[in-house]
Amino acid sequence: MNDIVIVALAGKLAAFDTISGNPRWFGPDGGSSYSSPQLLTINGVSQILLMSDAGAISVEPESGKKLWEYPWQTDGRILQPTFIKDGGLLLSAENKSVRRLAVSEVLNEWKTKELWTNTQIKVNFNDFVIHKGYAYGFDGPNLVCLDLSDGKKIWRGDRYRGFLLLLADQDLLLLLSEKGELALVPADPEKFTELSLFPAIRGKTWNHPVLAGNILVVRNAQEMAAFRLPKIE
Repeated sequence: MNDIVIVALAGKLAAFDTISGNPRWFGPDGGSSYSSPQLLTINGVSQILLMSDAGAISVEPESGKKLWEYPWQTDGRILQPTFIKDGGLLLSAENKSVRRLAVSEVLNEWKTKELWTNTQIKVNFNDFVIHKGYAYGFDGPNLVCLDLSDGKKIWRGDRYRGFLLLLADQDLLLLLSEKGELALVPADPEKFTELSLFPAIRGKTWNHPVLAGNILVVRNAQEMAAFRLPKIE
């Protein structure tokens, strides 16, 4: 894949040669989408996944050949699918529902199966993270914890309406709210607890935080800031 770049053209995957810029292949048109191409490895097979109005489609990176697809017609795809280590995915329909999908390959034939759907969770453009059998994300403005086995909501926390990172080694969630506040919350299915909350930047914040080592970078249209996180022995 070093000689090609794969992009999404309004719900259609396309691959271009990195040297000449010439097109290599084009995928089928799935309608509009804000989602980006996502490189995954399922059952040891490298593949590119894209969500669009038509649902999910996965293709071979080099050829664009379809491996599998999952029709799920809905408007306004924004969230990226969340990969689960057993080969499954969490898919979202904006402001409608969250669904767990099993993806498997048997004798060179790919199969998909819906495991559960939770229509009570209204997600928007904030992704989920997976940790020790549970999913953490947003139901509208509120942080929630879902049981991956059945999709049921375990708890509903405070209003942040933002983005989150998983600090897996510390079992912590690092949240950046729409107001530019940083919060630290344990990734604990037993209960919601806010350990800390402080203003990091000013202005409406619709940008994902980035962590490089122990340096946390946050930004919005007005400000950008970097914080050095203390090391926990």
